[in-house]
Formats: sequence, structure tokens, C-alpha cells
Amino acid sequence: MKTAGRPDEGERAVVDQGLDQSSSTDGGTRLAVARLLLEQGPVTAAAVASQLELSGAAVRRHLDALIADGEAEARKASQKANRGRGRPAREYLLTDAGRVRFGHGYDDLAASALRFLAEMAGGNAVTAFAENRVVELLGPQAAEIRRAASPDARADALAEVLTARGYAAQAREAGHGVQLCQHHCPVAHVAAEFPELCEAETKAFAQLLGTHVQRLATIARGDATCTTHVPLEDTSDVLRRLGSDHSGPQATVPVPPEGHALTTTTGTTTTVPTGRQPE
Repeated sequence: MKTAGRPDEGERAVVDQGLDQSSSTDGGTRLAVARLLLEQGPVTAAAVASQLELSGAAVRRHLDALIADGEAEARKASQKANRGRGRPAREYLLTDAGRVRFGHGYDDLAASALRFLAEMAGGNAVTAFAENRVVELLGPQAAEIRRAASPDARADALAEVLTARGYAAQAREAGHGVQLCQHHCPVAHVAAEFPELCEAETKAFAQLLGTHVQRLATIARGDATCTTHVPLEDTSDVLRRLGSDHSGPQATVPVPPEGHALTTTTGTTTTVPTGRQPE
């Protein structure tokens, strides 16, 4: 346990990793605390202190400053976090204002562009854009995710890809399934106005993971994380049923198989082999 007021190696490492945008150690430590809230929140002050190897007093000082700036909020901790004696623990998480530190730039421009697209070309154009965005987001790694042997292994692989794209994702065991948690969403503000972005993402997850998935929470709706439940039983036949009914709410978004290219037209989707023309 480190003592308050003593510069620690963890703080210097944060600066070395480029997390500090100023020369102030306090600024670097506060940004490290904010990033931990982003990636693992809601989280207790004790957990933050343990992971950053700081004193409890130092962590509470940074948390209080983030709350005062409107960048974090506190709420009553879960029963699991409250195990033990003393005052009930509180958990901390970032607000929308706090997430701005990590990439909400150009939100207004993106939302304006989608409004213009919807006005000029209709709602189907926004849906087509959302579907195409997921394909581009996952890129060639989609084939690697599919090759994993089971839904939970595919969820782990998907979490790694999403984290590399800035979504701070984790796959956690939860009952008879896995919860895919995205602690950051670079497009959350836009998705709040255009839920097609979330819907396309959820459908793509279902196809990639080979099972029906259920979106439990989204940052766009004000939740702390985007949480998707992934059942672990083998339900590969679900995809065949979903693929035959594009009109239902569970219709899947096309994520092209390895070696194939995607052709999308309004209301329909065709997957054709690379180098060939659709018949």
C-alpha cells in the first residue's frame, strides 16, 4: 500500500503511457482514475486504490474532483461490493461528460450527417449505413471470431476486437452464459438519437457468435455499460432460422464470411463470393 503524497511508479507509468496530457502528476493520476472508471465502472474507491496502487485518501480526492466537475457520479454499491463491516460502499462511474475525455469528438457532426441522410434518402438509408458500419468496424477480424470453437470463445475474441477499436470490452461469465460488456462507446451520443447503430451491432454479434444474444443495457440509453447477454448452449440452428426471416426483429446483419464480399441494397442483402457477380 502506498502512502498519500508520495509520487509512485504507477503514476509515472501512466504519464509514460501517454495518458497525461499535461505536465502535472495530479492530472495524470486523475486521468488514470477516470480511465479505470471507464473500463471497469461502476467500481469502488477501494478497488481503484488497489489497482492503481494509491492510498484511499488520494483516490477519494481524485474521485471528489471528478464528481465536482460533473465527470463522475457515485451510487450505492451492489450487495457483492458491500460485503464486510462499516459504512455501505459506494461505486463510481463516469458520466457522459466524463466520457468526452475518451473520444466523443465529432458527435454533433455525425448526428447532423445522419439527419441529413435520413431526410434525403429515408430511414432505410440510415439502417444500411449502420449495417455497413458494423462490417467495417469488425473488418477481417470477423473471420477470426467465427473460427473460435464455442460461443464463449467467440465472445472473448469479439471483446478483444472491440477493445482494439476503442470500446473497452470484456467478456464475463454470468450464470449460464457470458455477458459482453462494452465500457465505452465512441458513438453513444449519436446512437441515442439513432438506435439503428445499436440494433445493427446487436444483430451482427448474434451472427458472429453463432447464437441468439440479448442486449440488456446501452450507454446510449444512459446505462453504465453496453451489456449483451450471450447464452453458452449450442444454438447454431438459431442462425439458420434468423437468416430465413429478415422481416422479424431478430433478422441478422450480414457480416461477410471469409473470402466473400458484401453487396447491400435497400431492404435486401446479398452475400456473393469475391470476384463473382451475383446471378
